[in-house]
Amino acid sequence: MSRLAALPVDDFAAALASDAPAPGGGSAAAAGGACGAGLLAMVIRLTLGKEKYEAAWGELAPFVDRLDGARARLLELVDEDAGAFDRVMAARRLPRETEAEKAARKKAVDEANVLATTVPMQTAFFAHEALKAAPLVLEKGNANAASDAWAGALASWAAVLAALANVRINLPGVSDPELARGFREDADAMERTAGEALEKARALARARGLAA
Repeated sequence: MSRLAALPVDDFAAALASDAPAPGGGSAAAAGGACGAGLLAMVIRLTLGKEKYEAAWGELAPFVDRLDGARARLLELVDEDAGAFDRVMAARRLPRETEAEKAARKKAVDEANVLATTVPMQTAFFAHEALKAAPLVLEKGNANAASDAWAGALASWAAVLAALANVRINLPGVSDPELARGFREDADAMERTAGEALEKARALARARGLAA
């Protein structure tokens, strides 16, 4: 398969729509998160250098590199998510006739399930990093691109929630109870803080007539 993140948009959408189980929701979450981070970075770039917003340059400028970094990592995670799913499927297909084969298969399945939980957790983290910038971008960014900033916030928030759904669906396969508990607690905490960031952005979008 071609690198998913390098596919034309129509080909990537077709891959999602096919009867193949991967790419799926995790890859879609990563791609959506990359779009959200990209939109927020765009609004900052449309603000920097504009004299009308000079007072905000210093505050906004550091976020460009952070958002670009999040976008780049999220694009990598588009493929890593599909790869993690493929690894789970490959581990489940391993032979289990002998005791040695059963032990090797169990180890491979356990490791694959941890990876399949870790990858969407990373997607949620980087989309969350983008979302945290959204209130500031909406407040101090170029007003002519406010709808783009709000779209970036929404895309980032959706990516966080979609990625966390993939974390949670894989938790039953994580055999280490402490590790599973850590994933669950981190996911719950991230969903709360993502909701808080979105509500801050929503209040600013509402003040601009962009949200109900």
